[in-house]
Amino acid sequence: MFFTYLRRELRRRRKAALVVASGLALGIALVIVVSSVSSGMEKAQGKVLQSLYGLGTDMTVTKAAAAQGTGDRPRFNFDAKDSDSDKEQSSDRVMVQGFQTLASSTVSKVDAQKGVADSVGGLSLQVIRINGQFTRGQFKQDPNSGGGSRQGGPGAQQSPQGRVEGGGANFDVNNYSVYGTDVTKPSLGPLTSSKITSGRTFKTSETNAEVVVADKSYAKEKKLKLGGTVTIKSVKYKVIGIATPDSGDAAANLYIPLQQAQTLSDSKNKVTTIYVKASDSQQIAGVKSTIQKNISGTTVTTSADLADTVSGSLSTASDLASSVGKWLSIAVLVAAFLVAGLLTSSAVSRRVREFGTLKALGWKSSRVTRQVVGEAIVNGLVGGALGIALGLAGAYVVTEISPNLQAQLGNTGGGGQGGGPGGGFGGPARQTASKALDVALTAPVSVDTIVIAVVLAVAGGLIAGAFGGWRASRLRPADALRRVE
Repeated sequence: MFFTYLRRELRRRRKAALVVASGLALGIALVIVVSSVSSGMEKAQGKVLQSLYGLGTDMTVTKAAAAQGTGDRPRFNFDAKDSDSDKEQSSDRVMVQGFQTLASSTVSKVDAQKGVADSVGGLSLQVIRINGQFTRGQFKQDPNSGGGSRQGGPGAQQSPQGRVEGGGANFDVNNYSVYGTDVTKPSLGPLTSSKITSGRTFKTSETNAEVVVADKSYAKEKKLKLGGTVTIKSVKYKVIGIATPDSGDAAANLYIPLQQAQTLSDSKNKVTTIYVKASDSQQIAGVKSTIQKNISGTTVTTSADLADTVSGSLSTASDLASSVGKWLSIAVLVAAFLVAGLLTSSAVSRRVREFGTLKALGWKSSRVTRQVVGEAIVNGLVGGALGIALGLAGAYVVTEISPNLQAQLGNTGGGGQGGGPGGGFGGPARQTASKALDVALTAPVSVDTIVIAVVLAVAGGLIAGAFGGWRASRLRPADALRRVE
């Protein structure tokens, strides 16, 4: 009897049922779209952050660089005789970049901390090469010159400007970044933010081999080919691979084995950055605190710290989705539930004669209430189905359009800055300047979102049923008689 009466009433009151269902559908669809867009924002931010620190890295450990004095500026000595003035000369200056060095043993200390699954050290270097024809003199960097940007893309640095004192010169300055990577642990470190698109990556046995992996843009600029060589401080390195960043800029122009980088920079058993993977991604904050407590003098930076440095349209859209979008969804849902409840209550009021007659025939108030609640729940499920369909359609449209958002990555604390949020993540070439990345927005819909939509549909039906049931429970057989009169 319950289902027969339910089916008859829903068919008879299709328009009213559709109005209630449509209101709920609008609110549920908005929840799905906002949730999926927020999920897309998180995915986009994760992609941006991965371009900074590499795949699998949850945090980095560094030590802030000390402020440089005038005596720390790079100097290049050329002692050419007058008879050699027509000959081209070159000199490389290899310097540790961004941070103070840490002892390699610190990697083992970090690895032993509770909550750390794995860790690996790396050494960030900057190479300045002077090529040209010189008479007797000495090159000195101009402390008041910020330098001009070298053409070349990923890892581009500022070229120091200077002069040759005590002689004449015709020279070029070439500035590029080199990163010493631990080839025994290829799953961690900044090279994981790039894919080897030509050649191969390092073998675990090449701990001290004279081989190099070049960033694609830098290789194109310098016309580097597989099998060719790159000379750094008179050492020739064979190009074994070309790496292309997954997104954004590359971590460095060139990658070489860690031991080779330590030798070139006279930094034996030293690293600048320790990349850490936590055992449990939900306990990253706790692992950070443990490392800071047990290994003094270090700065631990997590992806959450880096997220605070991201600005631009991606950050703005993310804030809107998480704040305005969330509250808008809640407001629309509350309004939809209230409207559904009021419409259901109003419908019951229009059915006074019907329900009064049923009570006169022996129906109890609880039976009438169940009937009204049953109709409301069905309306809620219909609204839920419509809302899910609309929400999926909206998410699909967002994904198909894929609006382009820009993420501006703030200065992450290199040079003498060190230390603050973001300082240390990314190691090579990432600490020197802000940069902009373009990210395509998608709106993935998860199973959890669909489950939430179904729950909201049932909740909406129950709330509407509660309004209608309360109104129906207050009806008396006499109400029907008064309505007839």
